Amino acid sequence: MSELDDFLNETLPRQIEAETAIHNGDVEPRLEMWSRKDPVTLLGAFGIAHSGWDEVSRAFRWVASRFSNCTAYDFELLAAGVSGDLAYTVAYERATSSMDNGPVEAQMLRATHVYRREDGEWKIVHRQGDGLGSDQAPHDNA
Repeated sequence: MSELDDFLNETLPRQIEAETAIHNGDVEPRLEMWSRKDPVTLLGAFGIAHSGWDEVSRAFRWVASRFSNCTAYDFELLAAGVSGDLAYTVAYERATSSMDNGPVEAQMLRATHVYRREDGEWKIVHRQGDGLGSDQAPHDNA
């Protein structure tokens, strides 16, 4: 198996579990996926931008408080790479859940993650996510 295969097989199942959990209002699995060592950064889909563990973890707790009733979550991997102790993924994230106690609806994000290997374990150190409007197909040419 390649280093990339090892990374994906080890990390993506945990990350998918964590993202499903946050869409059900449970932030703890996502927090476990993240490094506590700076630099850590977040450019979030709600227009939030944070740097440092205290700010990032506070933002994640706020995000989790907005979600509930996740009925589906999918992580469509578009690209990934590993180089030494750094890795990245680029994906579409699709979730069907309730936001702010509203109806269960589908949402879609474009998401990029950067990971750093710490003590033999991959930890996320950056997330950039942005939403796609309902009129934007994920494969439209720019």
